[in-house]
This record gives sequence, structure tokens and C-alpha cells, in this order.
Amino acid sequence: MSRELGCSRWLLFAACTHLVFLLPPLRARAFAVSVVSEGAEDETELPVLQKTEKSRTISKIGRELKGIVFVIQSQSNSFHSKRAEDLKRDILKQAVDLGKELPTVLLIHQINRHEGAWTILPLMRDFSVTYGRNSSWIFFCEEDTRIQVVKLLETLRRFDKSKEWFLGKALYDEESTIIHHYAFAENPTVFKFPDFAAGWALSIPLVNKLAKKLKSEPLKSDFTIDLKHEIALYIWQKGEGPHLTPVPEFCTDDVDSYKVDHCATTFSNFLPLCGEPVNKEDVFVAVKTCRKFHGDRIPVVKQTWEREAALIEYYSDYADISIPTIDLGIPNTDRGHCGKTFAILERFLNHTSPRTPWLVVVDDDTLISIFRLRKLLSCYDPNEPVFLGERYGYGLGTGGYSYITGGGGQGRWTTQKITFLTKFQYHFTSIGISIQ
Repeated sequence: MSRELGCSRWLLFAACTHLVFLLPPLRARAFAVSVVSEGAEDETELPVLQKTEKSRTISKIGRELKGIVFVIQSQSNSFHSKRAEDLKRDILKQAVDLGKELPTVLLIHQINRHEGAWTILPLMRDFSVTYGRNSSWIFFCEEDTRIQVVKLLETLRRFDKSKEWFLGKALYDEESTIIHHYAFAENPTVFKFPDFAAGWALSIPLVNKLAKKLKSEPLKSDFTIDLKHEIALYIWQKGEGPHLTPVPEFCTDDVDSYKVDHCATTFSNFLPLCGEPVNKEDVFVAVKTCRKFHGDRIPVVKQTWEREAALIEYYSDYADISIPTIDLGIPNTDRGHCGKTFAILERFLNHTSPRTPWLVVVDDDTLISIFRLRKLLSCYDPNEPVFLGERYGYGLGTGGYSYITGGGGQGRWTTQKITFLTKFQYHFTSIGISIQ
């Protein structure tokens, strides 16, 4: 299980006073004398000084804000792109309220049609070329991250923008895990990686360094399983690059929490409310299993969430009438289960009612709340091509592909790994909400 580091609080008070006296006329000659306390400004000059100081402050904020490039880790699906656009508008509105200078706000799904854009690193060279001279920071966030722009500026101001910085809310593994390839097995707590939900930042000098490295050493054709951890590893470069610096102002508490007074970012941790849950009859559940797990895994499914599903079938390499299971004619394998998945898709398309819009594919060790799933699916249009789940990738630095992982419980801190499909295949969308 991943843990986060603690945070501290800062409070700043400021006060100022001035005092002016007006004396009565002396003798027959009428004149007035203004007596001002030591160090105070003339009353007639004070508004001008205040305006000048305010103008300088606004100008400074404007320059700092223009030096930040906001990158929202967005997706092209209509539901998700709208949420990203809403966040973009909120950032720009806060900027307008602060002055005339507006920051650059980018949506990843609009930056590059390259399949691997969502993995961030393939974009570093573009970031360096476009923003490497006139910007200070690249700040990344998710569509449900909420940003207090003024507090973000105050936070980034603590760090020398001329140096290499990798900032974020720190996560770490309590024990070595398979999805991290058992990295730092002797003491996995020493390696920190960012919680994307809280936002994370790279200084431009670090972006330029990464871009230079990527130009001379292209990314290897490898798997992308946990992007947060893999980006942190790449930046660290076996000790040659910076570790993640924990920033307590990057938070994942809800915006209404009592804990967020010091936070520059917050996060919505709840399922979105999009309307009434979809009907039970609109969701067909396909459970993938095999003969050796009929006796221990399937009973758990039947005793927990099966009763919530109106339409459910179990697919195996052996027909067992006591469950019952359906033999798809695909032998069980230790590695790679594409054959069984494609057989399930074909059966769904050819043997179910055409009015059943949603197919859910789960492994026999997946625990799921069907009711919460139905609430989540109400946010999506089943007539729009969409493919939902936890996204993995292969060879994305060299023109590879993204794919869905199908099981559950692989990583304690990851989202639930479930595949959703509509009959109008196959546009990919990754969800970051647990529906256990």
C-alpha cells in the first residue's frame, strides 16, 4: 500500500498604521501645517503609492503566472473532455481576476495525436522547444484536481526556478510490489513518486534536461503499468537526476475538508453525479474463470456481488453445470488471455439482446459494487464509442499501443481494474475512480 508524507502549515500576518494631525491657524496669517508620524507618507501621496505598489504586485503575479504551463491530463471522451475544459476555464478565470497576464493551459488529448501522449515523457521535447526559454514550470494535474492559483504561486515561489525540481505529493510503497518490478526491494519506502491527483510540477531546467536525454536516448519499447512510478524512476535516472521533493501544499483532500486551509490543490474523491443509475438490465456481466478456480473463487463471487447483477455469465475452459460455466473452447493459459476476451466479445455481440448497451468483463477474483458501477455508467453515452478501464501501455515511446488490464487487486493503491465496453467499439478511456 502506498503512503503519503505529512504536511505543515504556514500563516502570515501583516499590519500598517499612519497618523495625520491638522493644526489651527496661527496669528493673523492663515496657513496649515501637516504633522505626520515618523516614517509615514503624505496623505496626498498615499493613494498614488498604494496604486504603484498594487500595480507592481499585480505585474509580478502576472509574470509568475505567465511562466507556468498548466497541463491537464485529459481524455477525448466527451464526459472527460468536458470536465477538463471546466477546469481550464476555472484556471483562466482566476488568472483574469489577478491581472491581464494569462497562463498557458493545455489539454493532453489535444496536444498530440500520438498514442503515447498520455504517458507524458514523449511530450518533453515539444515542451522544451515551445516553453524552454520563456517559462518556469510545467504543472500537471488531473481533470478533477482543483487549483488555488494564488496559493500555487506562493508555493512555487519557494523553489529556485533556475534549478532542477521535481515537485509533488509523495507516495511510497510499504513493501515491494510486482507492478513496480520489486524495485528497491530492501527498503521500498526510500523511493517517492507523485500522486497525480494532487498535481505535480517540473521546473523548466529539468524539462530541458529530460528532452536532451530523450533526443540522444529514445524511450525503450517497454510496458507502461504504473505511470507515476515509472516517470519518477526515469527522472531519478539511477541517482543522476533529482528525487521527488514532497510539497505539503499539493493535497488530495476534498475541497470542503477542514484540512485544506494550507492547500494549493485539492481533489474530488467522490463518484460524479450524472443522473439516475443505469438499469440493471442494461449491464451484462461476463466473468472470466478457469476450471482450477471453480471451487475457491467462484463461491466468493456468488456470496458477495453476483446477486446485484441482473445479467451475468461465467466463461471458462470447462463446462460446469453446477455454477454454471460456459466453455468457450479457448484453453486456459498462464500468460495472455486475449483469445478468451475476444470470444466473450463475439458471444456478447451475437447472443445478447441488441438493447443491452453495456458489457462488463471481470476476472473471477474481482470484487465490485454493481450499484456504484451503474451510477458511474450514467455519466457515459452508450451510443458513443467508449472503452473504459485502467489503462496500460506497451512500447508507447516508439509507436506502440494502449490496452486495458482485466483483473482486480494487483496493486493496493491503484484503481479497481475492470473493463467496460459498448457495442460500438473501441475508443479508449481510462477511469481513476474505485468502484469497489
